[in-house]
Amino acid sequence: MLTMHIFERFCVASCLLVVANCLMFRLPANSRRCLKEEVHKGVLVSGEYDLSDAPGQKTDLMFTDTKGHILVSRENIDKGKFAFVTDDYDVFEACFISKSPAGQRGQDRDVVLTLKHGVEAKSYDSIAEVGKLKPLEVELQKLEDLSESIVKDFAYMRQRESEMRDTNESTNSRVLYFSIFSMCCLLGLATWQVLYLRRFFKAKKLIE
Repeated sequence: MLTMHIFERFCVASCLLVVANCLMFRLPANSRRCLKEEVHKGVLVSGEYDLSDAPGQKTDLMFTDTKGHILVSRENIDKGKFAFVTDDYDVFEACFISKSPAGQRGQDRDVVLTLKHGVEAKSYDSIAEVGKLKPLEVELQKLEDLSESIVKDFAYMRQRESEMRDTNESTNSRVLYFSIFSMCCLLGLATWQVLYLRRFFKAKKLIE
């Protein structure tokens, strides 16, 4: 009983960590609104969108990365779903593009976008149905995936920390060398100035 109680508490804690990003905003007629999301490599990204009615008005959805690759493209959307897997760590952009027919006055549309990625994007109901898993096995699978995701996040943070430390050390070395070079230039300039003034004063016979 104690083991099951601890397991249940751990399940609740893990569920609190998995939160979907639900956004709601207004899309004016004949405009473009974009949202950006930073996602790691090899991560499943899924989402749902729901737009308010606007007769005769078209709205397109497009997901792109920083290289301009189109990952999701939907035309004349009202309500639907999408999913894709990231090829690399990148910042992805979701753009909603509103278009009104010529000569028709457009109207604003309310957009509700639910975006999930990683563990939260997986459909564990489908996994349980295909694998014929019991509820306890499904929860264990969720915890395993969540633990793997946390480990990957920590590994990425360590990698970033190492890269930043290397960059900091490289910057410090460059600053040191630049300081030494600047001092040498100043000393050389000061020496040249003294010699030049001495020759000038000697030419004017102001000094011996």
